[in-house]
Amino acid sequence: MRIATWNVERLKHKAKLDEILFVCEQVKADILVLTETDVQLKPNDRYCFQTPKLGGNQPVNYKPTENRVSIFTNYRCVKQHTTYDEYTALCVELETERGNLLVYGTIIGIYGNRHPSFHEDLSKQLDDFRRLSSDGNSLCVCGDFNCSFADNYYYTKFGRSAMIHSFSENHIELLTMDRPECIDHIAISEKFVDGVDIDIEEWNKDKNLSDHSGIAVSLIWNGE
Repeated sequence: MRIATWNVERLKHKAKLDEILFVCEQVKADILVLTETDVQLKPNDRYCFQTPKLGGNQPVNYKPTENRVSIFTNYRCVKQHTTYDEYTALCVELETERGNLLVYGTIIGIYGNRHPSFHEDLSKQLDDFRRLSSDGNSLCVCGDFNCSFADNYYYTKFGRSAMIHSFSENHIELLTMDRPECIDHIAISEKFVDGVDIDIEEWNKDKNLSDHSGIAVSLIWNGE
């Protein structure tokens, strides 16, 4: 199973849209979470789930085609779960070969981690993680966390410690925690990744197509 996420910077490099789309498809993710995205960017997956378009609904000058989170997958969705903010976080329950997996695609702090709204936004998302992890659900939190964990690249002490505590409390493993200069992450319930080998790949490290690099995690179960 391969899970990937990429913040495509509101398609500020729209002149390279074909190249961005090609890269998304070459990642060959079973689950791809795009953030700061646009409905014009649509990889060739069977299913697509999106937060609502933003034009006219937010205090930022968004284009009518923009939305914050899109999830692309070939897995069938059995249920869509509510989140604290339908414009910023999207949660779908997917039927995978390893059992159902709740995929929570998000941006934590749409104005960055120094804006006054970051604390409230993060706190509400942590409430979502706690609620969605209950009842034995397997949860994958995936997207732009606006926080590095391996270095001083971009973080706040509050944000970093709050997320680490939440993941520990809810038995979620932050698979991308040790990647330098990484603020886009993939975290999955410990029981879902128990006994797996993990391979991590990044792209757009030169920030040529977006101001974020993309990151993918391959989960390889022992014996496969």
